[in-house]
Amino acid sequence: MEKNHRYFTQMEWKGNLGTGTSEYKAYSRNFEICADQKPVLLGSSDPAFRGDASRYNPEEMLVGAVSSCHMLWYLHLCAVNHVVVLEYLDNAAGTMTENAGGSGEFTEVTLKPSIRVRESSMREKALQLHEEAHKMCFIARSINFPVHIQPTITS
Repeated sequence: MEKNHRYFTQMEWKGNLGTGTSEYKAYSRNFEICADQKPVLLGSSDPAFRGDASRYNPEEMLVGAVSSCHMLWYLHLCAVNHVVVLEYLDNAAGTMTENAGGSGEFTEVTLKPSIRVRESSMREKALQLHEEAHKMCFIARSINFPVHIQPTITS
């Protein structure tokens, strides 16, 4: 049975420095994203596009969404397959190609999760579950670029 889930956020531009978008350099790229009962997420564009480097940019948030979705599915699959994960750390990276006209697109994301399992006998199954987690990940199933997964499993 198919179910629909809806997600709601509010995004507010905080970059009017007095003259709005009267010219390219006249406004800040800062914005805030919020969702009901959650902390505000401070965002901006990438510094390459006049953004604030101290804030998250949409590209980082996309890579983070892919990484966290994979992790959550992976942990679920480990739990139901009796693989006890003690630590999970992912150093994810995404590549976006900017086109001559200013548009661009992501061409890949690489996840590099380092996982520590309780027992060495769990390592092989822990490695195999990454493939299944990738197939289940809502975000990975929704994007049009490849996601590479390069896990390291220790005990």
